[in-house]
Amino acid sequence: METVRLTMAQALVRYMNAQRTEIDGEEVPLFAGVFAIFGHGIVAGLGEALYAARDELPTYRGHNEQALAHIAIAYAKAMNRRRMMACATSIGPGATNMVTAAALAHVNRLPVLLLPGDIFASRRPDPVLQQVENFADGTVSANDCFKPVSRYWDRITRPEQLLTSLPVALDVLTDPANCGPVTLAIPQDVQAMAFDYPVKFFEPKMRTARRIGPDEGELAAALDALKSSEKPLIVAGGGVHYSLACKELSEFAERYDIPVCETQAGKGALAWDHPNQVGSLGVTGASAANALAAEADVVLAVGTRLGDFTTASHSIFQNETAKLIQLNVQAFDAVKHSALPLVSDAKRGLAALDEKLGGWKTPSAWGGKMRQLAGEWNEAVETATKPTNAPLPTDAQVLGAANRAAGRRDVVVCAAGGLPGELHKLWRTAEPGGYHLEYGYSCMGYEIAGGLGVKIADPSREVFVLVGDGSYLMMNSEIATSVLMGKKLIIVVLDNSGFGCINRLQRACGGESFNNLFASVRTDGELPKIDFTAHAASLGAISEHAASIAELETALERAREADQTYVITINTDALETTEDGGAWWDVAVPEVSTRTEVRTARESYVAAIKNQRTGE
Repeated sequence: METVRLTMAQALVRYMNAQRTEIDGEEVPLFAGVFAIFGHGIVAGLGEALYAARDELPTYRGHNEQALAHIAIAYAKAMNRRRMMACATSIGPGATNMVTAAALAHVNRLPVLLLPGDIFASRRPDPVLQQVENFADGTVSANDCFKPVSRYWDRITRPEQLLTSLPVALDVLTDPANCGPVTLAIPQDVQAMAFDYPVKFFEPKMRTARRIGPDEGELAAALDALKSSEKPLIVAGGGVHYSLACKELSEFAERYDIPVCETQAGKGALAWDHPNQVGSLGVTGASAANALAAEADVVLAVGTRLGDFTTASHSIFQNETAKLIQLNVQAFDAVKHSALPLVSDAKRGLAALDEKLGGWKTPSAWGGKMRQLAGEWNEAVETATKPTNAPLPTDAQVLGAANRAAGRRDVVVCAAGGLPGELHKLWRTAEPGGYHLEYGYSCMGYEIAGGLGVKIADPSREVFVLVGDGSYLMMNSEIATSVLMGKKLIIVVLDNSGFGCINRLQRACGGESFNNLFASVRTDGELPKIDFTAHAASLGAISEHAASIAELETALERAREADQTYVITINTDALETTEDGGAWWDVAVPEVSTRTEVRTARESYVAAIKNQRTGE
């Protein structure tokens, strides 16, 4: 057997370089690069290996390990999980900074290879700098924190272990059902150890998405349910995008005249003006989608786990005889909510249903209601997003200006706070990939880093990042990274002087404004006047402040013409949000309180939970 002597780090990098995938008929590397912040845990071992391979596997640097992982995760999402990146860190704080990002990738089922440096396997110099010691278990390091938030986790304590670990890791990263973050903890001494690896191990390998088809029994049960339906509804989730099934969903919905609503991850599967598009579903939903969901007798959920925001905490589907079909590549999701499971790739599952539905079609009355409600909702969107001269515009009015400035192929990126709710309802997405929201983990700080990942995935599209002042303050350093890389972003910072979204929730639950808005934190002195415009400029961006929606619109025109990252700040109303659409969300209100407002909210809460359909 022919072998080649390499260090563990060199072998790891060579194996990564050998993985291939196909994008639009062209063979390309599966790994588009590695984001790394070097420290003593990886600089000598992995750093040297990456330097030698820099022409084939680019290495990028940034400013925060969590943010770098967000960039990589957003890249994978924008590439519909067909390509990915790796992230490497030193031991200790560099590694644990990535744990939040690992959780985000885990929840959203997105692939990223995490390579945190680890303490010495030999333990010769223990305890080393940054080592976390467990008093009861000498095998534990900080990297054990990744175990509950990784789809696959391993610690490479001997160089030859790569021969068994890497094939498993790559299968997880590329399997549609099990996709998620993989963590390989790499002790710094083992990175430098050499081994005679089989040359065959590094032969190029094409990685294509596995497409499983439906079981005949499950398919028959789903067909029976659909054929008996008079008021069917389709819920499009992220799995539609990852299966590249948007065209198939569009044709399926049109052929049988079924209304389609969308989750946060599924938005954009159908264009906003598609004849069967009825908008977003759930807590952040459109009035059309939520009204149809209340009546639907069969719900076909495609590629979604139906989280609580989508189902309005199990209260959105009110028809007592309604049946739920869960078409999902992952059986874990397909059996949720007492559904009829249809375990299958979305594209193959829709094709199998289409083949056997025959001449069945939705009754004309249901299609007529779909079109009527969708028309009414589109009028509500126009009203909510139209320009205003108000001194403090709403989030909806700001995103309306951004949406008008965005081209058909451009992308909006967001993650947390009140903006995702307004965007889910109101942003008009014309093409798949134009709406990029991280709402599975709703992680503050994802926005700017995520926008950079989207831009790396497709530099031809303008990327609009909408971010609140709270998220901006939490993580903004990758503005500098975008400038360093020459990857332009258009960032709109909406400043409502605090955490406006959670303040509104606090008030809705009967609470007083407390610890959220700056004004509720300090009542006896001057509030901070944060100059986000100057801050963004200090990181290398072009920046300006817009004092009105009219100024925002002209600033967005300048931003489109610019050739580097452009930040626009605007002050917004912390209290107002779009009243149209939306549904109840289960946020527990205290049973006992001395305050009348809380007791009143509790009464409403007790009444609302009676509409939940849990356990069915």
